[in-house]
Amino acid sequence: MLSRNLIQRGVSGAIFVATIVSSILVSPWTFLAVFLIISSLAMREFYNMINSPGRIDVMVGPAIVANCILFFVFFARHFMEFIPFNLMPIYGLFVILVLLSELFRHRHRPLHNWAYFVLGQVMISLPFALLSNILYFNNTWNPNLLLAVFIIIWVNDTFAYLVGSMFGKHRLFERISPKKSWEGFIGGAVASMVAGYVFSLLEADLVWWQWLIFSLLVVIFGTFGDLMESLTKRSVGVKDSGRIIPGHGGLLDRFDSMLLAVPAIYLYLQLF
Repeated sequence: MLSRNLIQRGVSGAIFVATIVSSILVSPWTFLAVFLIISSLAMREFYNMINSPGRIDVMVGPAIVANCILFFVFFARHFMEFIPFNLMPIYGLFVILVLLSELFRHRHRPLHNWAYFVLGQVMISLPFALLSNILYFNNTWNPNLLLAVFIIIWVNDTFAYLVGSMFGKHRLFERISPKKSWEGFIGGAVASMVAGYVFSLLEADLVWWQWLIFSLLVVIFGTFGDLMESLTKRSVGVKDSGRIIPGHGGLLDRFDSMLLAVPAIYLYLQLF
């Protein structure tokens, strides 16, 4: 008989996947609404982990506003051509104002607040903002490419876990993530490349060998993104980034792989 926790995990996981897939496939506006909310909640989780009384006190509200502005700037560049001017200076001005505000807050370690505010923008906000560039690849709305990023991440995670559970003996990065193994990494990579080949039959923007490289990049940089978030959690002494997804933890726990995979794929696509 299935345990209550397993059922809860399965249901919440299915809802999560359905939400991501439908938001990408339906229209750019559903993508904007869903991922603007997700990126903001992920940003809040990040600073809730990082902030520590007397040591780090980043203003969470302004950090989330900056995230929303950056996400909207990237989205508007592709999907709101009726806006006649570049919105990026608005984001830059807002960031400057947030940094200047530390002059008046009288906190014990303002340099830490500056550093972690910028880290959140680079580590969390920028990867989410770059999703719009992949969704609008080749000057047209192309949901298949963005969907491929997430599906390959999910395939890699699933098969890395299954193969690692059954055959994992050699630790991949034991200091940071003791459960990851080289066997799991290879199993996830093989399954992901199979998924990439399937996408090559459905999406003609990249040929089969470009899809295989695409998949391999998602696996490599997705694994590093996962390790990066694990290092963050280990450094601050928490198990999960949050509890918003029952049985799965926080949003950062579910999107950690894309934090490096998305910038890597964006740069890769620029080659073609």
